[in-house]
Amino acid sequence: MSDMWTGEKVRLRGVEPDDWEGFRDLARNTLDVRNADQVEPPRSAESFRSWTEERAGRPPGGEAFRLVVEGLADRAFVGSVTVGETDSRAGRFRTGIEISRDHRRRGYAAEATELVLTYMFAEQRYNKCEVEVYAFNDSSLALYRRLGFVEEGRLREHEFFAGGYHDVVLLGITAAEHWAAHRRPSVR
Repeated sequence: MSDMWTGEKVRLRGVEPDDWEGFRDLARNTLDVRNADQVEPPRSAESFRSWTEERAGRPPGGEAFRLVVEGLADRAFVGSVTVGETDSRAGRFRTGIEISRDHRRRGYAAEATELVLTYMFAEQRYNKCEVEVYAFNDSSLALYRRLGFVEEGRLREHEFFAGGYHDVVLLGITAAEHWAAHRRPSVR
């Protein structure tokens, strides 16, 4: 491909105002939300519309950004990927991925994460990516380990929700580890 934002299965693109329904659908399944974050009270359709419209108006890039993961086969909204908590002095950033329930187990999360890692390592000169995953989220732990992330620690009983305290697993991958697992990109 001649577009660094496009893989074999997905394309990463900016948020558009019409994406509000996709973001609403991601938030509807409280079990999925709990795997990634805290469950919040239900929001109105207007809340999702205004939230999405505000994000669509933001300039691209910066220290924190969110991109839509779009399936190439049907151009459907399949989820989103984020970059945040960047530290340019130390050369590290964090990422996260959400894929809607009906688009899982197709390789979308892995490919979208690889596209973000390639951009951040090859274009933004970061050296390390970190993720935090709840210890009970076996699917996300397996995904990141398959991508070459290494467990770096565990924050015991770190978050409270669903009536109890839960561990958070810290994982990381360096640029060198990423390039060892994936062919270094050519100039496009």
